Amino acid sequence: MKIKATTKVQERADKGVRRNASEYGRQLAEKQKVKQTYGLMERQFKRFFVMATKSKEATGSALLSLLERRLDNVIYRLKLSVSRAQARQIIVHGHVLVNGKKVYSPAFLVGVNDLISLDPIAIEKKNAFIEQVVDKRLKIGIKVPEWLELEKNERRGRVLRFPVRSDVQQPAIEEHLIVELYSK
Repeated sequence: MKIKATTKVQERADKGVRRNASEYGRQLAEKQKVKQTYGLMERQFKRFFVMATKSKEATGSALLSLLERRLDNVIYRLKLSVSRAQARQIIVHGHVLVNGKKVYSPAFLVGVNDLISLDPIAIEKKNAFIEQVVDKRLKIGIKVPEWLELEKNERRGRVLRFPVRSDVQQPAIEEHLIVELYSK
């Protein structure tokens, strides 16, 4: 009869006890959480990080500001879609106008005083969608961020200023961990 030698690590694993994540593990988990929240792939996220490092403000705050300024996120924040994924679909299908011009890229960065609206032709053709999704969400008491202005009746919004860190509605994001991860 063989006796199986066990270590403390194996005993913990058998009991379902998890070890504390390493610093790298925490940084990676934070990056993955932000990527998943905004629906980005690694290459897109890396591009926004590089843009943030070139800005004059703190890299972490600049990164979150850039992610908030993406058109798909702005559509979501203006309550014109239920999720960011749905906002991306609306944009790609050509149902969104920025300053009166169709935009097909969800990664489009909005600027100050940009007017974001739904295409009137799309509103005509997609009346059921507008009633069931957009109008229903507009009636819910979800607050639009202070850096955006919403005109409910017109189904459009305006960017009043660039978002700052305090405007990001996910306070659990620790952007300094992402900066540390990429600075290695």
